[in-house]
Amino acid sequence: MKKTALLLPAALLMLANACSTKTTVEEQPANNIYQFSVESNTQQQVSLKAYEGKVLLVVNTASRCGFTPQYEGLEKLYTDFKDKGFEVLDFPCNQFGEQAPESDSAYAAFCQLKYNVNFPQFHKIDVNGENELPLYKWLKSQNVTDSTANTDMKWNFTKFLINQKGEVVKRYESGVTIEEITPDVAQLLSK
Repeated sequence: MKKTALLLPAALLMLANACSTKTTVEEQPANNIYQFSVESNTQQQVSLKAYEGKVLLVVNTASRCGFTPQYEGLEKLYTDFKDKGFEVLDFPCNQFGEQAPESDSAYAAFCQLKYNVNFPQFHKIDVNGENELPLYKWLKSQNVTDSTANTDMKWNFTKFLINQKGEVVKRYESGVTIEEITPDVAQLLSK
């Protein structure tokens, strides 16, 4: 009986210590984009912390989509503002009508040849469903507007504007042109 009485307080102490341990960064909800790592189109892990302090436009894209010509505007936007702290992050997605069926390397070659794309392109991803990239789950969870918070992506070329603190400031649906987005990018870069 004496032995059991000694074990009970020790077990309670161990339980209390286990409950008070701190949660790791991975278990805590992300509060900015810099907490994510993604795979490049050359299968390298890329920490988005590399883009800290920059204005970002994160876009899910496709090569055979009616919005694919937006690549021309994306490249112009990138060229106009890259020296001022701006990046476009391109995530090909084959989830909508299978409009990005190419391998990562073939996709990059298409974008380079047709649109002279020079901004970073990443591995093909899912933006909805059980295989969605955690980054996109986080992007969609940000309460940018009541109408888009926690809603699935509707199509390719949905764009998320990220400020220098790594926070989502605006979500643009596919039909919003790059020309319409340019003033918002310029305003963030002037801060």
